[in-house]
Amino acid sequence: MHTPLTGISSMATRQLLSELASRYQQRSGQAVQIESVGGVDAAKRVAAGEVFDVVVLASDAIAKLIAAGHVQADSRVDLVHSGVAVAVRAGATLPDLSSEAAVRAAVLAAPRLSYSTGPSGVALAQLFERWGIADEIRPRIVTPPPGVPVGSLLAKGEVDLGFQQLSELIHLTGITVAGALPAAIQTTTTFTAGVCITATQPDAARALLAFLASPEAHEAKRRQGMDPA
Repeated sequence: MHTPLTGISSMATRQLLSELASRYQQRSGQAVQIESVGGVDAAKRVAAGEVFDVVVLASDAIAKLIAAGHVQADSRVDLVHSGVAVAVRAGATLPDLSSEAAVRAAVLAAPRLSYSTGPSGVALAQLFERWGIADEIRPRIVTPPPGVPVGSLLAKGEVDLGFQQLSELIHLTGITVAGALPAAIQTTTTFTAGVCITATQPDAARALLAFLASPEAHEAKRRQGMDPA
């Protein structure tokens, strides 16, 4: 057995990378160990020089790591496009998501709401500012700790309306996914992979990324709530 390839990713791609790493090991004999944490923490650890062969994060985070010399620029490859969905606690009334106005009304009606600290959360905060409701809803927003899914707060009854990448919601119990944000306000995050400067097996890392970006991985990406890049 080869020395395992190591990697780090944000939570949005955790399930997908786990599945594809297992499949890659079966076909190549190359073990892959990818740790999934909050995206901000993952980027900090790569920037601090922690040793990883690969990193998978939102494309803008990868671009910053490349610019700072922590990821090999020519290794960058886009893997998936991921949209934001809305969820409620299991058994709760589903919100109307048919239009931008309907979503705005649902947000205003929610006693407590939550969204992640990742790229989708940043986009939502900007949307609430544009709607002119940011100050009104701020006291009702519950921010999950890094790496903690919004859905877990919903399942425990700590919030009433949650927004996160669909891939982070679809496998959780105790919640119901109401649907995706309507196209007018949907925010899509591209998740990108790269080979770290600290990689101990850069060639093997590139072979793994080629597999992750290949058509062979497309079906798994769609099943995990994302679209192939």
